[in-house]
Amino acid sequence: MNTSRHRPADAWSPLYFLASLGSGGLVVTFFMYLMFWVPHPGQPVPVFEDIRAAFGTGGLPQQAAIVIAVAGIAGFAFLNIKLLIWNLARLSEFRKTDAFAQLVNSNGETQLLAMPLALAMSVNAGFILGLVFVPGLWTVVEYLFPLAMLAFAFIAVVAFRRIGAFLGRVLSDGGVFDVTANNSFAQLLPAFALSMIAVGMSAPASMSTLPLTVGISLVLSIMLGVIAGLYASVAAIVALNSMLHHGTARESAPTLMVVVPILTVLGIMTMRQEHGLHTTFDGQGGVADTLLLTTAILAVQLVFLVLGLLVLQRQKYATAYLRGDGYSAGSYALICPGVALSVMLHFWINKGLVEAGLIAKFGGAYWSLTALAIASQFAMIGLLVLLNRRHFARRAADAAVPAE
Repeated sequence: MNTSRHRPADAWSPLYFLASLGSGGLVVTFFMYLMFWVPHPGQPVPVFEDIRAAFGTGGLPQQAAIVIAVAGIAGFAFLNIKLLIWNLARLSEFRKTDAFAQLVNSNGETQLLAMPLALAMSVNAGFILGLVFVPGLWTVVEYLFPLAMLAFAFIAVVAFRRIGAFLGRVLSDGGVFDVTANNSFAQLLPAFALSMIAVGMSAPASMSTLPLTVGISLVLSIMLGVIAGLYASVAAIVALNSMLHHGTARESAPTLMVVVPILTVLGIMTMRQEHGLHTTFDGQGGVADTLLLTTAILAVQLVFLVLGLLVLQRQKYATAYLRGDGYSAGSYALICPGVALSVMLHFWINKGLVEAGLIAKFGGAYWSLTALAIASQFAMIGLLVLLNRRHFARRAADAAVPAE
């Protein structure tokens, strides 16, 4: 036992980037309030002026929702950036240790993809901050889109270099990949990272009015999304074979639900691309396509959620890592599926059911379904608070247990 460690997070691993990721995801859940409850004529997303106008003319419920959304966005964006900076500093230190050399020569090398994943989320969260808090942003947004695409392109290069190092090693040197230890969906992390980069890269496709900007955004995001989907499919099939033979690794069991956030970000990417194709290139996608897409995604997500929760329950994961003496940085992976479910429910309700005329906006059925999205969101807020207390609170040196 290393008594010099005073908190579990001091035994750092790259999976702590998921703490920053979860905070950034919660920023998006609060932005959904503004996205679908605040009128924003003239642009596909609400901006500072729309929010101010809605707050000035709306009733008390709308004003309360705006206050909660703005406060949530500001608070979790701050936490997202704070945790990102902390993790980047720890990664810089970690690279100089023997533990890093061991990591990059094991299956766990792909954990390093949590860094570009968190970076991409922070760029997305930063764009939301600009929309919500910067007056007049939309007047210069066409200048910002190329900068955003350059940022995502840089993150993509970082991700591909790390993926290339991993695949080059395991595919050229036989016997270096431990198939028996691949009994989880941990190897889907690279696909998750590429998916997050792809959804960010697709934003100009749905928001820009310049054909060249839209076209570049479409091409690059399609390529990234296809590669992410291909990687996820192969990695999932290989991992499933190992899980059927050896069972799911207990500490990595939360990764069974990583399919949920991957599908959400790829789904949003697809909707953004379809919007750009329609507004700029006269594509013919419509309401029916969005309803089919969001419903299909939600169905698959529910399957993996139920499967993941079933395995977690049977393995008593919560007893070991959420309430007991065990500490695992991988526990932060539990936040992503709940956040992704909340976001996808908002899109399914508003872009699918409402626009198809199946339910009335702000009616009884609308709020009953939206309550599920809000419940998932606040459950993940509670989980993030719990995990931060467990991993970052100072403890007596002789009682500290390192994160695994």
